[in-house]
Amino acid sequence: MCLGIKIKLGVAAQESAAHYHQLAKKTKKRMGGLDAAIAETKKKISAAEKKEAGKKKAVVRVVRKKEWYESFGWSFTNSGKLIIIGKNAKQNDVVFARHMEEGDLFFHAEIRGGAATVLKGGVGAGEDEKEFAAILSVCFSKAWVKGFSQADTYYVEKGQLGKHAAGGFVGAGGFAISGKRVWYKNTPLRLRVGVDKEGRIAVGAESAEWIGKGVIVVPGKKGKGETAREIAKILGVNESEVIHVLPSGSFGIIRGDDGGGV
Repeated sequence: MCLGIKIKLGVAAQESAAHYHQLAKKTKKRMGGLDAAIAETKKKISAAEKKEAGKKKAVVRVVRKKEWYESFGWSFTNSGKLIIIGKNAKQNDVVFARHMEEGDLFFHAEIRGGAATVLKGGVGAGEDEKEFAAILSVCFSKAWVKGFSQADTYYVEKGQLGKHAAGGFVGAGGFAISGKRVWYKNTPLRLRVGVDKEGRIAVGAESAEWIGKGVIVVPGKKGKGETAREIAKILGVNESEVIHVLPSGSFGIIRGDDGGGV
């Protein structure tokens, strides 16, 4: 930086030199302060850019192709048999009309407001697999909303179901049932919520071995949103995905279950 030097006539050279020496010191000090301010500003900009980049990275989610059954409630037995659950009256009808085949079993809790629960290939299933479906049928019924710790449920085969009864057509979500029912009395309302091998948030019976890291939930006093937030934090997953798999009602969370929990 070049400074123009003006010499005042009538002023001693030594005095002029002292004046410009002080001026140079002040200029150097100001320049040092300016350099420090620039450095500090650059530092803040860099920190802000890193913070913003971190935020953008945190919200990036991999979109995967969903299986057809994921539009319903769903689960599996430990041997891999699919369980489909209607989440409302419309889905109950769709599950029955489009997805129940000969050889499947239809489960329904003995309470008004139950989910149509279908165990695919259930006729040839083992007793433990049928119990899995029985548990899902009570957990996704009004029994959970009412805070029951257990409820009765039953299963029938496809040929025993219909939409017409003696009094006429059965309304949305309901079915006319004929013949003998196979009962599961005092079925416990306990669900395992966790992450399966494909990275999906899933629910199953408490002893579901196909679900990895997870927690056990029971009817309780925490709202669905609060429960989903807590589970999402425990599992390190998205809250909305947890909400999607939970039944309606309130919850209690049991951590550190014996099946590989947190």
